[in-house]
Amino acid sequence: MPGLKLISEITKKNIQLKEEIQKLEAELQETTRTSQINEDIPETKIKFTSVENPESDSEFSNISYSCQVSSKVPYELQKGQALITFEKEEVAQNVIRMERHHVQVQSENVTLMANPVPLNSGVKFQVHVAVSNMKINVTDIPDELPESQMRDKLELSFSKSRNGGGEVEYVEYDKQTRSALITFVESGVADRILKMKDYPLYINQNCHRVTVSPYTETHLKKFQVFSGVSKRTVLLTGLKDLQMTDEEVVEDFIRIHFQREKNGGGEVEVVKCSLGQPHTAYFEE
Repeated sequence: MPGLKLISEITKKNIQLKEEIQKLEAELQETTRTSQINEDIPETKIKFTSVENPESDSEFSNISYSCQVSSKVPYELQKGQALITFEKEEVAQNVIRMERHHVQVQSENVTLMANPVPLNSGVKFQVHVAVSNMKINVTDIPDELPESQMRDKLELSFSKSRNGGGEVEYVEYDKQTRSALITFVESGVADRILKMKDYPLYINQNCHRVTVSPYTETHLKKFQVFSGVSKRTVLLTGLKDLQMTDEEVVEDFIRIHFQREKNGGGEVEVVKCSLGQPHTAYFEE
């Protein structure tokens, strides 16, 4: 019957679509798992402010830091190519519109073709780091007790007010790394303990000094992928057959030519050319 055949075809198509969706989801998970971004957090000046009439002691200990990180996008400059970056976008776009440029490099007249720089995708995101006033990290814990007993021992020890401690809400203990995360009920306890650098932990009448350090909470926000072309940098091609091999000298001649307004140019920031091995240039948004 035509109806049954149609239903069979629809069912078959649905199964194929589900398989395709599962395949794409698996590829996405693999990409997310293997992708890494290595970016140094930039140095910045930090301004400390005071609270004149704080509602509680916790207002003194709220420390946070945020910054925006943009990945550098690599571009491989091949033999016979050059990159030139202008101070103004309109100059770069004018050079691209003119397309063909005749540049005198010592005794050679070279024809260079100007093109936009094709870039791969990059990413940018915000990093927010806050130092907790309720939690501390504990390391160098002696491996002398079973996991449950050590957790109880840590809670008891960090609850003692005579050592600067306070009521403990929760203890996360990792026996393998000999470390723990202690969460207190009240703010201010963590600050008192952190001033000590280390803390006494008594086990079987022996005193061990464990190391205490701040606990930081890190969040990534506004993750964005960007792509496109550089607005102030131009790709020049046509240097492949040039007899000269001194890249700095060639870069000087290119700079001189494109700094002249009569050649359609303007103020140049940097020139980089490749006459031999490829070079890698890095772009930031």
